[in-house]
Amino acid sequence: MIEPQDKDRGLYYFIAAAALLAVVHLLPTPAPLERSGELISLTVEGKTCLAILLFAVTLWVTEAMPFPATSLLVLILIPAFGITDFASAVRAGFGNPLVVFFIGVLFLSTGFTISGLGTRMVLHVLRLAGTRTDRVLLGFITAGALLSMWITDMAVAAVMLPLGVGVLKDAGLKPLASNFGRALMISCAYGPLIGGIATPAGTAANLIALSYLQELAGLTISFGQWMLLGVPAALLMIPLGWWLLLRVFPPELDRLPFEEADIDAKLTALGPLEPVERKTLVIFALTITAWLVTPWLAGLTGGRVDPPVQAVALLGGLTLFLPTIRVMTWKEAQQNMDWGGVMLIVAGLSLGLAVFETGAARWLAQLLLGNLILVPALLRPFVIVIAVATLHLLFSSNTVTGSLIMPILLALAIDLGLDAWAIAAPAAFTSTLAFILVTESPTNVLPYSAGYFSIRDMAKVGIWMTLGAAVCVTVSITVVGLLGG
Repeated sequence: MIEPQDKDRGLYYFIAAAALLAVVHLLPTPAPLERSGELISLTVEGKTCLAILLFAVTLWVTEAMPFPATSLLVLILIPAFGITDFASAVRAGFGNPLVVFFIGVLFLSTGFTISGLGTRMVLHVLRLAGTRTDRVLLGFITAGALLSMWITDMAVAAVMLPLGVGVLKDAGLKPLASNFGRALMISCAYGPLIGGIATPAGTAANLIALSYLQELAGLTISFGQWMLLGVPAALLMIPLGWWLLLRVFPPELDRLPFEEADIDAKLTALGPLEPVERKTLVIFALTITAWLVTPWLAGLTGGRVDPPVQAVALLGGLTLFLPTIRVMTWKEAQQNMDWGGVMLIVAGLSLGLAVFETGAARWLAQLLLGNLILVPALLRPFVIVIAVATLHLLFSSNTVTGSLIMPILLALAIDLGLDAWAIAAPAAFTSTLAFILVTESPTNVLPYSAGYFSIRDMAKVGIWMTLGAAVCVTVSITVVGLLGG
């Protein structure tokens, strides 16, 4: 039930957002920016797009309306202000193949969780880790990262949360009274966030980046090309996150006060792989294989066999519902899937394309990052990661951050003649890496809800983790770039 004061606060925020929309829309257009002798103007339509963008961001940040409801409202505002017609606004969002990809990935993630396969895999990692607290922490952050490479980070956090709480309760560790409790529960967020950058399937923000690269820069990035940069960056961040958590929150005990036999007992209780787990594992393996070999098949057959990754994702997800397989029912999928995330993607794409096509993205890019060309090429990824991480503090959503920042950076890359993928990759990765504030991502909120760490605790380690992540991303992009060159 919504409290009366929350209703009042939401109303005030909505009025403030509407006022901001009206003021920016009615303001005169600013003088053109001059860059290298060229004048870059903000058109009337572009200014209105920015007004709608500010309206949406205000509602997203304050949560005056649910994220999905605000997203759908954006689809009405774009044609209402004459930027484009309603059919085009809807088509830019719902008509994008990315939406189908995300639905397929959600199906796969939900099946992975419902089947119990995720819980079994994490328990196996813990058995390998043993009872030393530093190894248990490494096991948790590694398991979360590996799982999140293939299923959405929030789903992985949901799998890790009860296991982490179970370990801490078995050890008799109290909420907010244990350094190891703080480190372990924060690792339940950091692992999924880190793994989410490794593959396009890791998070919705990755899919948004791929879509914008295709539509705005005419650049198609394959699953393998993404992994070439994403996997090394993620692998560098795993030990970094582990070391920082141990350094900032030194465990008060060297070993957990229970035997490895306890973990064995839990695995024994699960028994051998259930048929539903086997089916899910096979479908998962086949889908991942198809994603990876699609470019190879296209080259081998001269393009005759070239299934889009979106179709592969949807087919893999729908296979879970086949009568002879039936990993889950449609009712279970409805209850466990984040359909609001689909709405966020739809609105983000529609608004992002409008901001780009009206020229507002180009104007804003030059205003904010026009001097990026002066930064040495080797340091550009670091600067982009820090800039996007700062924006992420305001937007409180991976999807929102990716939707808003990507058109701006791609407009800048096109304007300055820079490699679009080299500019987009660090931004896409950072759209997922919400290390500082609990409110930056639902993936953080889940472990926080267990009560073992405070908002200040996460910020304390998160600032260092963000700086370290910027270095990891820079190293990955630079080394791959040098090898490729």
